[in-house]
Amino acid sequence: MPVSDAEAQVMQVLWDRHPRSADEVVAALAGSTDWAEPTVKTLLNRLLNKGAIDAVRDGRRYLYSPVLTREAWVAQQSEGLLERLFGGRVAPLVAHFSERGRLSEADVAELRKLLGEIDDDAG
Repeated sequence: MPVSDAEAQVMQVLWDRHPRSADEVVAALAGSTDWAEPTVKTLLNRLLNKGAIDAVRDGRRYLYSPVLTREAWVAQQSEGLLERLFGGRVAPLVAHFSERGRLSEADVAELRKLLGEIDDDAG
């Protein structure tokens, strides 16, 4: 299920803590967006329709919780990015960051460790 950037901000609020009411989601987003309450409620409804979140009635309000996990969303986003920009290949992605000086010594050490683990698992 594709989740827009705006919807992802709402999802982050729910991943951080749930269940939450619409008012609690609005309050949590107040510091990072200038969205009015109707905007947040529209985003919640879109996420409900997509099946990304669930709502349970609690008296006169609904409490929202994520169905889509953050891990699943990150996997979708990273695979989409990799496919769109690098033809689905990881090596050109790493080369891109390396050529622009964006890989620190710690990053390189972590990549070497990961490659070593892959070699160990394959062997």
